[in-house]
Parts: sequence; structure tokens; C-alpha cells
Amino acid sequence: MFIQTEATPNPATLKFLPGKEVLREGTADFRDAESAATSSPLAGRLFSIPGVTGIFFGYDFITVTKEEGPDWQHLKPAILGAIMEHFMSGAPVMAAGGQAATDRIDADGEFFDEADSEIVVTIKELLETRVRPAVAQDGGDITFRGYENGTVFLHMKGACAGCPSSTATLKHGIQNLLRHFVPEVQQVEQIS
Repeated sequence: MFIQTEATPNPATLKFLPGKEVLREGTADFRDAESAATSSPLAGRLFSIPGVTGIFFGYDFITVTKEEGPDWQHLKPAILGAIMEHFMSGAPVMAAGGQAATDRIDADGEFFDEADSEIVVTIKELLETRVRPAVAQDGGDITFRGYENGTVFLHMKGACAGCPSSTATLKHGIQNLLRHFVPEVQQVEQIS
């Protein structure tokens, strides 16, 4: 098994491409070992590596975030080994019911006024077709959380969470795109 790696805009996060499907649908974001242990055998295995602080699964990639201190050249072999061992074992990436729980959390967290539902549909379509594919290239994901008084609230995950360039991505990239296509949008804010 050959696993490729790619740098991301976030120096604390590295993208791993195992050459296999990781998650068929949706994404999964783990920020601590406790949530990973019950939801994902692979995330649990990766969190057992000292220095790993975050795991994110996309369709065909895994991003791993490290704490300050350890160098990627020391962590990368252990991470590659853990990913390889997991896929060779045939174990599932997510435990039974783990993915459904992740998707439910994403859907339940939305807020907007019913009068703005047409605007929200347009915003979501733009995010899905123009923003999310670009963000996935960088090892992350972005989801709609809400719309209120001209402000779009988004949640950044994976390599995008805590990335030094995430503010620029939000303010200059996504905000300008949404303002262009949806004049009602005045600003974009990140929420966790």
C-alpha cells in the first residue's frame, strides 16, 4: 500500500491520501482521543501516537493535526504505519453508528429564519459546488451553520480549523464569493 502525503496551508496539519475510500459519505472531525475511541477505530489508532491532536476524514483523505513541538519528520512514519496497519487489517474506518452521529451533529446545528430559506438554499449550493471542493483539496471541510441579519456563519474542519490562513479564506475568498452571488450577504463569520 502506497500512501501519499500533501502539505496543507496549516503547518500543523498534514494530508494523507491512502489511495482508498476513507468515508463514502460526509466527513468526520475528531478533536480529542475520547470522541475518537468510540466512533472510529482508525482515529483511535492515530490518537495513540504522541503529539497527534486532531483527525479529519474526507472521502479519500485523512488529515492529521499535531501539537506544537514534534516535527513532522518524526511523526509522519508512525502515522503512515498506523494508517497502513488499519487498512491492511480490514477494520472499518468508523464504528457502527459513528458516521450517523457525525452527520446528525452537522444537521442539527443550523439556524436561520424561515423567511430567509431561499437565500440559505443559494448559500448552501454555492458552498457545496464552489467552496467545499477547494477546501477539500487543502485537507479540510467547511459547513453551513447559520444565517442571520446578513451574516453567514460557517464551521471550518480538518486542516482549515485553526489554520493561519483561515481568516483570509473566510474574509477574502468565501465572503467575496457569497456577496457576489447573494447581495443580501454582508459578512461571513467562523463559529465552532
